[in-house]
Amino acid sequence: MDLQVQSERQNDTGRLRSSALARPVFAALDLGTNNCRLLIAKAAPGGFRVIDAFSRIVRLGEGLSRQDRLSDLAMERTIAALRVCGSKIERRGVTAARAVGTEACRRAVNCGEFVDTVERETGIALEIISSQEEGRLALAGCAALLEGQSPYALVFDIGGGSTELMWLELVPGGAPRILDQISIRCGVIGLTEEFGGPEVTPAMYARMVEAVADAIAPFEARNRIQRRVAAGQVQMLGTSGTVTTLAGVHLGLCRYDRRAVDGSYLRIDHARTVIEHLVGLDFDGRARHPCIGYDRADLVVAGCAVLEALCDVWPVERLRIADRGLREGILVDLIGSAGE
Repeated sequence: MDLQVQSERQNDTGRLRSSALARPVFAALDLGTNNCRLLIAKAAPGGFRVIDAFSRIVRLGEGLSRQDRLSDLAMERTIAALRVCGSKIERRGVTAARAVGTEACRRAVNCGEFVDTVERETGIALEIISSQEEGRLALAGCAALLEGQSPYALVFDIGGGSTELMWLELVPGGAPRILDQISIRCGVIGLTEEFGGPEVTPAMYARMVEAVADAIAPFEARNRIQRRVAAGQVQMLGTSGTVTTLAGVHLGLCRYDRRAVDGSYLRIDHARTVIEHLVGLDFDGRARHPCIGYDRADLVVAGCAVLEALCDVWPVERLRIADRGLREGILVDLIGSAGE
């Protein structure tokens, strides 16, 4: 081979490698009432490629329903997790990041102090977003799973401190149009602290379902979604640990597998069968399930109550499961803003 040609090819290869290394790196951090979750990614054809991730249950909102303050222990747990996130962000050479706090931070009277401590100790600038922005980002992250056959959709995200609901009109060839949205203070931590605990009786569970139904009644009244459901015009999409857990249990997974769950469908009658089974177990029985574990064995029952109330009010035939949401929505925004 001609030495000049070989040298030019080597230079081209070097430039390509240098270009790949120099491509922007994006980070999305979602600090919820229950979880601290991080995704780090690079732009890729049709979306992004995840290069690092982190998730830890921190229960930042533990006790918040009683005192409207973030407890010292909850903040310590959370800051420890955020230090790990900060190290990953630095190590991966992140060029654009957005870190958001949701319901627990919105409600806590000492949130400002917490945000200052987070930035001082971890280098992460935490942005407290509104429930409307939380819903928008969650939708941006999972909208690709909406089908074109139904003209309307209900999208929900069951969180630790609240549940976000969006009523959408699906426009052929266009982005979903938000007709209405609501944030109800029925999250898994708050409901568990108010009505449940490690052991939940049938009466406690029924009260949780009733509380959620009462909270969503005004949303139904002003949008009259039931008539659209009765006409077969509504699809339902859920993004939360609750729905992914139920899907994993229904599929009989020996260990949770995102590839099997994300984008799957769960018939509502099957969901109710799984719910009945989980509610009938004691704490240890739920903890032993590989798709639940000890850290979530108490909270999953409250999540089941939220889903059961949603399906009682809006009896669709099946639910689509999204193991994606707010973090992915942040990445979509960041990548779009960078022109990637």
